[in-house]
Amino acid sequence: MCESEALAPLLARISTNPAEELTVETPARHMHMSPRTFARRFKDETGTTPYSWVLAQRVQAAEELLEQTDHSIDWIAGEVGFGNAATLRHHFGRYRGVSPVEYRRTFSETA
Repeated sequence: MCESEALAPLLARISTNPAEELTVETPARHMHMSPRTFARRFKDETGTTPYSWVLAQRVQAAEELLEQTDHSIDWIAGEVGFGNAATLRHHFGRYRGVSPVEYRRTFSETA
């Protein structure tokens, strides 16, 4: 089994459950690798670190909720794993260059 096949279930799980707490140790142990080896192979396969990949998935999940719901920014932050609105605003701004409120104003189906 090649690495991408081995990572596919993990990547799918993270994409569908972005709020799940996940450390490098957990999937590394599951794949019978050291955390360092897992992180290196993950980066080889995805082009980014596990942490950055999870953050990107959380931002993407937040985008979808901002577009499709009128839930509060705090609620969305908790739902996607950022914990609070300040953390969501910080990462959303870094990845998208706009605040969650600005993004919602531009792309919301409920606006």
